[in-house]
This record gives sequence, C-alpha cells and structure tokens, in this order.
Amino acid sequence: MNGFENKLEGYKQLVKKIRSYDEALGLLYWDLRTGAPKKAVEGRSEVIGLLSGEMFKLTVSDEMGDYINELTRPEVQDRLGPIERKMLVESKKEYERSKKIPQDRYEAYVVLTSKAESVWEEAKPASDFARFQPYLEQIVAFQHEFIERWGYGANKYDTLLDQYEPGMTVAKLDEVFGALRKEVVPLLASVQQAGRRPDTGFLRQRFPKEQQRAFNLFILKEMGYDFAAGRLDETVHPFATGLNPGDVRITTKFEENDLTTALFGTIHEGGHALYEQNISPELRGTNLCSGTSMGIHESQSRFWENMIGLSEPFWTRYFGDLQRAFPGAFDDMDAGAFYRAVNVTEPTLIRIEADELTYNLHIMVRYEIEKALFDGSVRVADLPEAWNAKYKDYLGIEPANDGEGVLQDVHWSGGSFGYFPSYALGNMYAAQIRHTLASELGNLDGLIAEGRLQPIKEWLTDKIYRHGKLLDPSELILQVTGEELNPNYLVHYLKEKYSRIYGL
Repeated sequence: MNGFENKLEGYKQLVKKIRSYDEALGLLYWDLRTGAPKKAVEGRSEVIGLLSGEMFKLTVSDEMGDYINELTRPEVQDRLGPIERKMLVESKKEYERSKKIPQDRYEAYVVLTSKAESVWEEAKPASDFARFQPYLEQIVAFQHEFIERWGYGANKYDTLLDQYEPGMTVAKLDEVFGALRKEVVPLLASVQQAGRRPDTGFLRQRFPKEQQRAFNLFILKEMGYDFAAGRLDETVHPFATGLNPGDVRITTKFEENDLTTALFGTIHEGGHALYEQNISPELRGTNLCSGTSMGIHESQSRFWENMIGLSEPFWTRYFGDLQRAFPGAFDDMDAGAFYRAVNVTEPTLIRIEADELTYNLHIMVRYEIEKALFDGSVRVADLPEAWNAKYKDYLGIEPANDGEGVLQDVHWSGGSFGYFPSYALGNMYAAQIRHTLASELGNLDGLIAEGRLQPIKEWLTDKIYRHGKLLDPSELILQVTGEELNPNYLVHYLKEKYSRIYGL
C-alpha cells in the first residue's frame, strides 16, 4: 500500500479500536443498570471512568489529529468514498470538541455521573432531592465548565442541544414548540370539555410479571426484533443499548398492577432497537454505526410505540392475543374499548406514562427548566420549586412529592442536558415520516390490522435505519419526506386521532 492507503487504513483501525472501547463500556453500563449488586457500584464506576479515559485519549490523540489533518486535505477527497468522508467529518468534530477538555476532568465527570445514577435510583423512591442535589450541582458545574471550553454562539444551551440533534438551536425549538403548544393546549381543553372519558378501570388489575414478559416478547417478535441479536431485561428506567447491530439490548419496567407501563415501554425501546439492529453491515466498526441523532432515534421509538402500538388497527389485530395472554382479565370488552382506554388523555405527573396529546407538554417543562439552568436564572437548589411551578402552568397540576416531580427522570443524573427536546422532535419527525410511509405503502391501517408489520419495518430500514449516521438529521428528513421538519404533521395527526376518540 502507498502512503495514503496506509494512512486511511490506520485511521479506520483507530476508529474501530475506539468503537471497541465504546462497546465494552456499553456492556458495563448495561450490567450496572440491570443486575450488578449494590456493592459493585463504587468499583464499577471507577472502572467505567478509567476505560472512558482511555477511549478519550484515543479520540484526542496526536495520531488521530494527524490522520484527520492528512485525510481531510482537499487534494485527497476524491480518493475517499462517501462513508470514509463522513467518518472523517464525525471524527474531526469529536476531536475538536474533546481536545478542549482535559482528560482528568473528563474522567472525573464520568465517575461522577456513574455514581450519580445510582444515588438517583435511591433518591427517587425516597423522594429525597436533598440526597441527589450535591451530585446534580457538580454535574451542572461540569457542564458549565465544558460549555465555556467548547465555546458557544447565541445561547449556551445551543452547545448542549447540538450534541443530541446536530444543528438544533434554542431559536428553532422556541419556534416549533411555540407552534405546537398553540395547537395542543386548545385541543386538550376541547377533549376535557367533551366529558367523554373512556373507562380505564380494567387496566388496573393484577397482571403477573411472567405473563407480561411473555406477551412483551411476543409483540417484539411481531415487530421484527431479532432475538438472535438482542434480549429483554428489567430495570428501574427503561433503555436500549446498541453495542453493535448484532447485540442490541432493551430493558423495561414491569408493574404488576398495570400492564401498559411495561408493554408500551417495551415497544418504545423496541423501536430504538430496530433502528440499531438494521444499520448497514458496511458501517459496522465505524463511527457511523448508530442513529444519526436522538431526535431521529426517538422518532422511531415514538412511531412504534404511539403510531403503531397505540393505534386502533393494532388492537384490532392483537387484542385477541392479549385476552389469551391474560385469561379472564379482558373477557367483557372488545378491542375498541381497550384502544380507547390506552389512549385516554388527561394531565398527569409522570412523563413516561403520559398520553400522546399531553406528552410534549412534559418535554416543554424540561426544556424551559434546562434553558434556565444554563442562562443562570435557576439554580439546582431551586429545581423542585421551578418544576412544580412549570407543571402548574403547562398541565394545571402539581406533584405531591419530588419522586413524582423533579426526580422522576434518570437523564440529569447522567448529564444528559439537551436530550429531552429530542423526544418532542421525535414525535414531530415520526408524524412526518408516517405521512410519507402511508402514501408510499398504501393502506397503512390495513397492514397493521392484518399484523403485517414487516413491510413497515422494511420501508423504515431502507429509508432510515440502514444509513446510520451517514446522513445528518436534516438531510435524512428531507430525503425521506421531501421537506424539512414540519410540526403541522403532528398537529394534524393528534387532532384527527383525538377528535375520533372523543367525538369532537
């Protein structure tokens, strides 16, 4: 091989090595969240911090810098394929960003967040914000320090948003969230005034965990989840871990008095997993072997959970299976009654249990609070009060304690500030993608009602999954739907769905 080819091969091997560290860390994290004994937390956090530091070193090494400088020269661009060019774009962005963070600070931050997640797991059921507060204060201080090192433009928070949704800004989010809230709040008011709340009492029975697990596994199989490349486990806060396309694990949380928590959580995480399992094999071992952004990733989990799993044709097909899975629990009703029950809409306190109509309001609460944390108008100590005030403003209800309030989400314990908007963006992307999918496949409701979910998965694989990070989110949504992000598709979808359920 000549000098250029040696450089290119060396670069690819370095990226593969970094990905290997990342996979090992993903497995350690999965174990810590699913089955590691309590006494393992301290030591495991130190190991995660050490290995993260080693991976960090590779990312900002002189070797990586040399490869980037050599392989991004204009005169060699025509010798690179599209995958290689995009790999270098991603490596350069990560290199320039990470180079600004001292390794000892990065390692200390990783150790802190690993410990903080375990403290959060104890603080949440105890509704003890004071126990979690000092950890969160340190995490927020680290984030402020990192933003100053990275640099920022119009708004500090833009720097955090860009980590999860490249190119996203406060200005853009304020615009689309404002447009969405303007439509959702009156629609919610109309629903509440209609006075036709579906019966949901039958959802509060005893549903043995093992029977729930069996039904969840059945639904995952119907979706096309590959069990030879994944598994389902139990955890406090559901998540999906894509180690590589051949090992994509999901978790759920079982509540024996409510089967919907685990079922729709499983379908949600299954949507994430379908994305990761179906990335093109040619991207394996590269830094493109993951979803292109958290907004696009959430579009898939929200699409499968809401627009498939919570749809009327889905329960036309699968209600009989549900009755057989839980003998006697649903004998006195039909699929329509179950569909209306799982789609009941009313302001509630818990984000992951919120219906489609109110869900985005939960996200807007978090978005407004995160903006305030990073413009300095709210301190960590003020969060419980700020949280409760926002819930009163946006949803008309207030938490009775911090466990069902400010402590309900795991995200801040891991430092994932800027992540929450991805969920609402995901809903918008999902509705826009659904519109295109339905027009291209034809009778979408008919496919779902017949249990023919594979053509849907295959369309999504061809249009979205296989590309990994080869396309940026803005490029992908434009290529798939022919237009940029447009919140009107979600507004139309919600109005149509809830008008039918509530007879508006």
